Amino acid sequence: MSRKVLRTTALAGLVGVLGLAACTPGSGGTAAPSQPAPNASVTTDAASLGNVTLTVWDQEVRGGQEKQMSTLISQFQQAYPNIKIERVSRSFDDLTKTLRLALSGKDAPDVVQANNTRSQMGAFVTAGELVNLDPWAKAYGWDQRYPESVRAVSSYSTDGTTFGSGSLFGLPQVGEVVGVFYSRSKLAKLGIQPPTTWAEFDAALATAKDKGEVPLVLGNLEKWPAGHVFGVVQGRYVPAPEIRALGFGQPGGDWTSAENVKAAQTLVDWVDAGYFNSGFNGQDYDPAWQGFTKGEGVFLIAGSWLQADLSAAMKDDVGFMLPPPSEAGGTAVTTGGTGLPFAITSKAENKDAAAAYINFITSPDAMKVLAENGNLPVVETSQQTAPDALGKDVYAAFDAVSRADGLVPYLDWATPTMGDTLGATLQDLLAKKVSPADALATLQKDYAEFTSK
Repeated sequence: MSRKVLRTTALAGLVGVLGLAACTPGSGGTAAPSQPAPNASVTTDAASLGNVTLTVWDQEVRGGQEKQMSTLISQFQQAYPNIKIERVSRSFDDLTKTLRLALSGKDAPDVVQANNTRSQMGAFVTAGELVNLDPWAKAYGWDQRYPESVRAVSSYSTDGTTFGSGSLFGLPQVGEVVGVFYSRSKLAKLGIQPPTTWAEFDAALATAKDKGEVPLVLGNLEKWPAGHVFGVVQGRYVPAPEIRALGFGQPGGDWTSAENVKAAQTLVDWVDAGYFNSGFNGQDYDPAWQGFTKGEGVFLIAGSWLQADLSAAMKDDVGFMLPPPSEAGGTAVTTGGTGLPFAITSKAENKDAAAAYINFITSPDAMKVLAENGNLPVVETSQQTAPDALGKDVYAAFDAVSRADGLVPYLDWATPTMGDTLGATLQDLLAKKVSPADALATLQKDYAEFTSK
């Protein structure tokens, strides 16, 4: 693909995709006590705030992610020498494990990346541990720069029960799309083209296996990676509106539908056919994709967050494609949305300084820095130039799937416990400890218990 930039219609298309997050039922809670009123007075002159130290926790640890964050922090401190940033960078898994305890402690950080899920951001909002950003959104113009669809996936009611509308509690930097990375040289060696339909993808996997290659690379020790693989396969069989209802925890969905069973059975069929690398359920995520850069495997189902690292390691040999549609020219359906948003904790002593930091790292100039370092800016994307061949593929894929209304939410957003339920269930499914029907019944139970409240 040769398109250099993502057109503005991509994010416009997201309005029809992610903006479908409607009011949904959930566990009750009290209104967060530390939320400022929407008309609260704020200060946007960061230089006038005196000497401030902000402790920031993020999970931007990989190559391109780390580079853009380090660059922006350096630029911020040059622009505002009165504000010192003390950054703590953790992996996604480590951040998720430690954030809950940190926010309830006396030494809570000031700014954090909080996962959009009900079990993370939703729970923190309910507990009054995150700040309502509406006053700063208005003051800085975030409510104008960021489309409603993007703001929706970081929005909750102030009691944390409604996801997808209400007040803004975080602001993301990057867009995300899950698709299929592939080795161009291996496809050429196998005599096959990048698949344009699921039938062609099935044939490519079989050819790779028959010729001694590992068709699919997966590291699933942390359990969540299989959710992305299932989401891709789910889009083959399940209509996008039905996936959105499940992902956003809207009542009336059915995990046990025949189409979802087909998706789960496809994963089992891939295991039976030997398409995954050996020991995938016991391998960490990072070593798995790193093995792919060193020549292990033909395809890697993963997200755009690996763009910079894969490109740096594989150069022009790596390509990216959307999961194929069932028929040539059809609509691809896949998981995506935004990266983890940045939020202000209720215990932050200088919330105006924290907001100034978030504003700086999400500004139009910041979006340029993101693109230069191989990341996918979530806004002003059309004004950026993809940094390399893989970037062009990713930008074009994000453009295509969002314009075609094929982007669907992460499945672990569905309920406060779905992240753990989905990960454990899919790991058992891939280990053939449970049947597709039983696995989906477990997911339905978690979902139904939440949506029936």
